[in-house]
Amino acid sequence: MSSVTIIVETLKRSMEELRPLLDAGLKAAFPGGMLKWRWDGEVMHLHGPGATGTIRLEEARLVGEARLAPPASLMRPVIEQKITQVMRSAAAA
Repeated sequence: MSSVTIIVETLKRSMEELRPLLDAGLKAAFPGGMLKWRWDGEVMHLHGPGATGTIRLEEARLVGEARLAPPASLMRPVIEQKITQVMRSAAAA
């Protein structure tokens, strides 16, 4: 099992601002429903085949953390690239 941590600086001060941007970005980056997520207050919980993770806002930084087991661990570079892109786009919008 591998773990991934992604940190993106943002000027946004609340997940309320970021929530629709993250939702739209993930829908576009992961079409077909392989990646699912739900919100628990201010924390986004993600899961897919072999993957679990969270995205939260901490002191003007979006922090994404994930644990990857097969088959997701085999796709780590692609998953990490897509999640990073979604987080950067949401943070900058």
